[in-house]
Amino acid sequence: MHEASLMRDLMSQIRKIAEAEKARRILAVHVWLGALSHMSREHFAEHFVEAAEGSPAEGADLKVTLSTDMQDPKAQEIILEGLELETIDP
Repeated sequence: MHEASLMRDLMSQIRKIAEAEKARRILAVHVWLGALSHMSREHFAEHFVEAAEGSPAEGADLKVTLSTDMQDPKAQEIILEGLELETIDP
């Protein structure tokens, strides 16, 4: 259940950015996984693929940085670091 909430929040952030930037689709998603987020790269990727289904992020390349610092104040978080977008020509 924890993963579902984290993914819902992440997808909401991604959708807002994509809409604001008038993205046709999302080419890559850069995320940072805190050491205490309880997610490996593989586990995150499984949840991301499911959450992104039918959205502009479907099929996006995942660029995941996995922190090992358990003392980091954000160690329990998943942080969206950036997106690579294909935008609609004006």
